[in-house]
Amino acid sequence: MKKIELVDCVKFVGKEIDVYGWVESKRDHKKIVFLDLRDRSGIVQVVCDEKAKNISPEDVIHIKGIVKKRPQHLINKKIKTGEIEIEAKEIKILSRSNPIPIPIDTDGYEIKEDLRLKYRYIDIRRKRMIKNLRLRFEAMMFIRNYLHQKGFIEVETPILTKTTPEGARDFLVPSRLQKGKFYALPQSPQQYKQLLMVGGIEKYFQITRCFRDEDPRKDRVYGEFTQLDMEMSFVTQNDIINLTEGLITELVKNIFPNKHFTQTPWPKITHKEAVKKYHSDKPDLRKNKNDKDELAFAWIIDFPLFVEQNEEDFFYGSGRAKFAPSHHMFTAPHPDDIPLLSKNPMKVRGLQHDLVLNGFEVAGGSIRIHQGEIQEKVFDLIGFSKKQKQEFNHMLEAFTYGVPPHGGIASGIDRLLMALLGEKSVREVVAFPASSGGRTAVMDAPSEATKEQLDELGIKVVK
Repeated sequence: MKKIELVDCVKFVGKEIDVYGWVESKRDHKKIVFLDLRDRSGIVQVVCDEKAKNISPEDVIHIKGIVKKRPQHLINKKIKTGEIEIEAKEIKILSRSNPIPIPIDTDGYEIKEDLRLKYRYIDIRRKRMIKNLRLRFEAMMFIRNYLHQKGFIEVETPILTKTTPEGARDFLVPSRLQKGKFYALPQSPQQYKQLLMVGGIEKYFQITRCFRDEDPRKDRVYGEFTQLDMEMSFVTQNDIINLTEGLITELVKNIFPNKHFTQTPWPKITHKEAVKKYHSDKPDLRKNKNDKDELAFAWIIDFPLFVEQNEEDFFYGSGRAKFAPSHHMFTAPHPDDIPLLSKNPMKVRGLQHDLVLNGFEVAGGSIRIHQGEIQEKVFDLIGFSKKQKQEFNHMLEAFTYGVPPHGGIASGIDRLLMALLGEKSVREVVAFPASSGGRTAVMDAPSEATKEQLDELGIKVVK
């Protein structure tokens, strides 16, 4: 079965071809029936006889027919196949469809989200969703090719890893072979990518899945998300900024050519200035905030290394210190401010860099700490106990074997695409996202485990 994409039917005028797809609509004119046949590439009109009367919308069919030019006055300029139609010779119904529970001939914004997610496999059929997922794929292919040309290596890091206090709640996975012990799903590949720098990789990237048990928002899917992760050795903060700006600029020009930048090169704004002038560390700098094709990128730099710790910072020293990392505990202090670590930590600037787009943080990174003594000092300031420090012994030991200065940045693919496309929620650029209540689309997860499964893992559920 060699399928011809419907948009390519225009190349076969006068020839007999086989086409496959879903019935978008049917117009019955007694002896003649017109079908709009749809696949992922587009729509083509099919002219049928009475044999098509028993066909219903969303049936999957096979048509054998001849491609003919339409009369001049019947050309449909709204679609790419509008100059031709297919005269059906044979029709075969491959699969019948019940009446679909949600309409797909609109953008879908008017439909309740829980209904769209329940029937996501139908929701994806709508033109806007197919376009979004196609652009997502094209964007990731462009990223991979661009970084390959820059000498980067994509390295996969483990999904089953160790639970460490890094900044958000972990998803825990019980171990069957070592009862009472747990893996954690990675919040990010942070420690692994730094260890890759110790290993001499020098230019690493990964398009990876990350997992955080955080409350959902419109710009964040609950549970898991996709991240472009990059780490480099022997670089400055400006090197990282320039690489990222070049990558995303070329990405926009090639994949989203209808978009335009408010300003180039992108402005650099200190954290202090952003908060004072815009009352936000992720300001929306568009000249016309109603123009979704306007892209206002900006870099936010010179963040404070620490913020005051509060009771929500349960993962940082259990509230025994008044400092929490502004970014994360591996961010390097500004070289000029290192003496302040012992005198006035709240005055220390971190070598952190965030990228904002139209009011959303779309990437964040930093130059990392590569000296063991400074890393231990930061652990002390955020109140780590001796036991908590031991959870990072693998990092501290690795740093004793020759570690290059290094840094990196991570960009949330879902959020970046949401902002680039002008969508209102990241769930519009993800195939099967979790609902705002944390339930997985279509699969109805999380679900209960059987008693046998729990017994094998040595787990008892207390309700």
